[in-house]
Amino acid sequence: MAGRTATVARKTKETDISVTINLDGTGQHDVDTGIGFLDHMISQMSKHGRLDITMRCKGDLHICDHHTAEDCAIALGEAFDKALGDRKDIRRFAHAYCPLDEALTRVVVDISSRPSAHVELNLVREKIGELSCEMIPHVLESFATEARMTLHVDNIKGKNDHHKAESAFKALGVALRHAISADVGAGVPSTKGVRRDSVPVSESDSAPRQSSPRIARVTARVRAGCSSRGGAGVGRRR
Repeated sequence: MAGRTATVARKTKETDISVTINLDGTGQHDVDTGIGFLDHMISQMSKHGRLDITMRCKGDLHICDHHTAEDCAIALGEAFDKALGDRKDIRRFAHAYCPLDEALTRVVVDISSRPSAHVELNLVREKIGELSCEMIPHVLESFATEARMTLHVDNIKGKNDHHKAESAFKALGVALRHAISADVGAGVPSTKGVRRDSVPVSESDSAPRQSSPRIARVTARVRAGCSSRGGAGVGRRR
């Protein structure tokens, strides 16, 4: 399982992103997305997941935070998927409960190669810092879709939205750390004998990835966000 690292560069008319991830790191992070609270959340995931993450993004924040937040999650998910490789000899399933003061969030992950995300954070504020609260679940959903995993995130209790969100990203990091840890001899952790839609890294690097029908449903709830603030409401942009 040595060398589980990847770098992804993603440039569109809306964002210019580079991200490098080491799945077997120590939790070192150097994140600059242009959105302070998003940097804080990715750093929490990095630290508690023992994932080394370096990320830079230049986005069209003069429009709104949607494109930057979504595209950073897409790029990070792509890098995670690429670094994970053939997904053999890993535990696959994991869960974590992480508190932050009065807030408590549960995260359950399945490194299944089947993108599916279900996020309930019960956020009530419009924004935390410069990140729209509607984008926080969308970041988690977009990351899970690109990383090709099943993700359940449920805020169990809490009053402070900052605490709810931060406990979620901490729990995500912890759950990922356990799910991708070694289970020597497990081979492909499925009775099917193969991960659905899994391909060798060399093939996935050379061929364009197809858009998932789920991403349209995932983004539908937030498309109106930028439009209502004068921006261009768009879904996944490849």
